[in-house]
Amino acid sequence: STLLHASCVALDARRGLLILGPSGSGKSAMALRLMALGAMLVADGQTLVTAEEGALHAACPEPIRGRIEARGVGILTAPALPRASLQLAGDLGRTEAERLPQRHALTLLGMTLELVLGSQSDHFPAAMLCYLRGGREA
Repeated sequence: STLLHASCVALDARRGLLILGPSGSGKSAMALRLMALGAMLVADGQTLVTAEEGALHAACPEPIRGRIEARGVGILTAPALPRASLQLAGDLGRTEAERLPQRHALTLLGMTLELVLGSQSDHFPAAMLCYLRGGREA
């Protein structure tokens, strides 16, 4: 297992999104936007990732479970899933330059996860949610 400076939301226990990026890149803001669109919080700021049974799973350290930081507002409480299988990662520290980009991957704990590079477009959170729900065509 590894503890990452990352946030995580999920549609359900089988479809989680790991949100990566440096401090101040908008991980919590992205998680809040996705939660407003129907995702559930798994972890904010610190995400424990484990590799089990051929899949990557995300969980939150107990002391911060159910809490998310909203800059300028404070620490908010929210219902949280205790654990989710990761299906996708988004890296807000890197920007995608291509309109129709090639596929990217992230390797964690010897396992590969689909990766989408960040975008400043207004539709990015909705696109990530759609990707989680239905995948991406070749």
